[in-house]
Amino acid sequence: MEGAATAQALSRIGLAGLAVMGQNLALNIAEKGFPISVYNRTTSKVDETLDRAQNEGQLPLIGQYNPRDFVLSIQRPRSVIILVKAGSPVDQTIAALSEYMEPGDTIIDGGNEWYENTERRIDEASSKGLLYLGMGVSGGEEGARNGPSLMPGGSYGAYTNIRDILEKVAAQVEDGPCVTYIGEGGSGNFVKMVHNGIEYGDMQLISEAYDVLKNAGGLSNSELADIFAEWNRGELESFLVEITADIFNVKDELTGNGELVDKILDKTGMKGTGKWTVQQAAELSIAAPTIAASLDSRYMSGLKDEREEASEIFRKEGLKEEIRSDINGSSLDKKRLIDDVRQALYASKICSYAQGMNLLRAKSSEKGWNLNLGEMARIWKGGCIIRAVFLDRIKKAYQRNRNLANLMVDPEFAREMVQRQAAWRRVVGLAVQKGISVPGMSASLQYFDTYRRSRLPANLVQAQRDYFGAHTYERVDKSGAYHTEWAKLARKAR
Repeated sequence: MEGAATAQALSRIGLAGLAVMGQNLALNIAEKGFPISVYNRTTSKVDETLDRAQNEGQLPLIGQYNPRDFVLSIQRPRSVIILVKAGSPVDQTIAALSEYMEPGDTIIDGGNEWYENTERRIDEASSKGLLYLGMGVSGGEEGARNGPSLMPGGSYGAYTNIRDILEKVAAQVEDGPCVTYIGEGGSGNFVKMVHNGIEYGDMQLISEAYDVLKNAGGLSNSELADIFAEWNRGELESFLVEITADIFNVKDELTGNGELVDKILDKTGMKGTGKWTVQQAAELSIAAPTIAASLDSRYMSGLKDEREEASEIFRKEGLKEEIRSDINGSSLDKKRLIDDVRQALYASKICSYAQGMNLLRAKSSEKGWNLNLGEMARIWKGGCIIRAVFLDRIKKAYQRNRNLANLMVDPEFAREMVQRQAAWRRVVGLAVQKGISVPGMSASLQYFDTYRRSRLPANLVQAQRDYFGAHTYERVDKSGAYHTEWAKLARKAR
């Protein structure tokens, strides 16, 4: 009888780790009508979450204060989401919970974990008969509470156990919820990592657009707010462009003077997923110059003191740092500059997404994950940080041709790149002329220019390699590998 009474009250799912993301995801699950048990090592976090559940609509959320009670309060087969810091905290949490779990139960790690750690944990869990999912969660606090983009990879059985929950909890777009089963192993974490790499590229490109408009175009913050708001009504409509418009409008409350954006130290932090993306690109021999440029820019931003000293040294040598805008009565047409920057930003973004997609495809074929790139674009249309209207077009490009070699050569995107390239070159050229660094836009343009050329100067590099290292070369007119005694023939020629 007691068993029956308990069964009545059992939760549908559990969540351990109640920092902001964990709390918000738990409340989202409860709000969608799934009774949930929550647990945190620091018990005050459990109480805080219970208070929020009361205040946000008396949601069906049950607090637990130790691992045993937590696990036993969930109906079988149990599914437990953990949202703790990546690395050893995840292993510690798994150890504490799995002691009370039974074969057939599932652990879902929702953190930004290195995909190989997930693959190790899948093996460890399966030796105890447990199922495992590594699930990328994107959208920040807001997304976790109201509808994130979810990227679960690992055990398909584990996914089917909680599919109904994930489909309700994820962001909803016109063609379904922003969740799909990604694939085997650590694929969910890998896809989230690449998502973050694309996000680095996006943020860098937007900051360069701002830099050019502000410093070459002389635009004020209120003009910038209007421009980004207008861009967000067109082809650039996206979460990042929308929040950028907001940022320019926020006043500095601390001093009551001007906008807050101008008071923020120009030093970017990072958690590491962007670095992992660039490392993986190098490992897989995939060119990802836009994403790499955004990572380098974050490193350079960290050299604040050195940059200030350098600015002083070059100023003494007669090189002014401030860039005079040419607006007043001179050659620069403000309206045209704004439109050029819009087109350059759009074309550069396509390159960043193309690089991310190529990285996913290369890893998928290496690991046999069979990733569906169109479906990746679809689940990023809502809830996540890189959500953007043009992801729908990316989805359609891969539907038209599942084996598309590069996003840029899809007929629709190819046409747009060609239409925008003149504006793109003008912006990069102007920036170079004025000493405004645009590493992301330049890297994207170089990527485009390299990819569209049928013949590159790599023949000379190959000749050099054969000259000093007898590395051999191939010919354009005959098959096979060739080696030439370059030094001997050059002496003869002299």
